[in-house]
Amino acid sequence: MKEYEKTLKALANRRRLQIIKYLKDKKQGTVTEIAGHIKLSFKSTSKHLAVSKHLAVLFSAGILDKEQKSLSMFYFVVEPLPKIAKHVFDII
Repeated sequence: MKEYEKTLKALANRRRLQIIKYLKDKKQGTVTEIAGHIKLSFKSTSKHLAVSKHLAVLFSAGILDKEQKSLSMFYFVVEPLPKIAKHVFDII
């Protein structure tokens, strides 16, 4: 039950849903690419921090994973998804 709660809390945010949709479409992305896509209205440094926080929540919930390639960290949606997340993903 706690796993469902953690997953649903991670998904209960408009920005995080935008991040997930972007990563579903593009397969992977860096913080800079994701920040540019969701168009946060903060200055550059704050924008990256906000996106990093959202990515950390999604990573902690087991929805995203990450891989270091050279100097960049790439985020992607995990396979297989947690069951409850898959149901939500099918809707968005």
